[in-house]
Amino acid sequence: MSSKKSPTEAAGRTIADNRKARHDYFIEEDFEAGLSLEGWEVKSLRAGRANIKESYALVKDGEAWLLGAHISPLVSASTHVNPDPVRTRKLLLHRRQIDRLTGAVERRGYTLVPLSLYWNRGKVKLKLGLAKGKKQHDKRAVEKDRDWQRQRQRLLKKDI
Repeated sequence: MSSKKSPTEAAGRTIADNRKARHDYFIEEDFEAGLSLEGWEVKSLRAGRANIKESYALVKDGEAWLLGAHISPLVSASTHVNPDPVRTRKLLLHRRQIDRLTGAVERRGYTLVPLSLYWNRGKVKLKLGLAKGKKQHDKRAVEKDRDWQRQRQRLLKKDI
């Protein structure tokens, strides 16, 4: 057997996660967006060299953009290409989705947060979250609730 993964196994593989986003925001809705990438970026993503922790999305002039995502160029990338690791990348969404996001972002407190970068049928996809920022007391309440759920599970486990 070959050690390479089949296309179906590699299809759901996550490239990068933004775990901090779920800590800092209430995610109300998810959207799947494609990315407009250059060849060297795809090669780097196959090697897993991406970071979306500091990135954010923006809707401007009827188009969606990903800013601040860092895709490190490979050393073996083409020598005639001048790679920019943090360039602004266009997000590929349907017109209705962009219109919906535009309306939501213009409301007070909503923002577009990249949640994860992954492969879907050989194409790179970005999971975007329509989010509202958490206040400090919200973060504490979520953490307290999570601790209580964990403790309750332990107590139930002891009883059995």
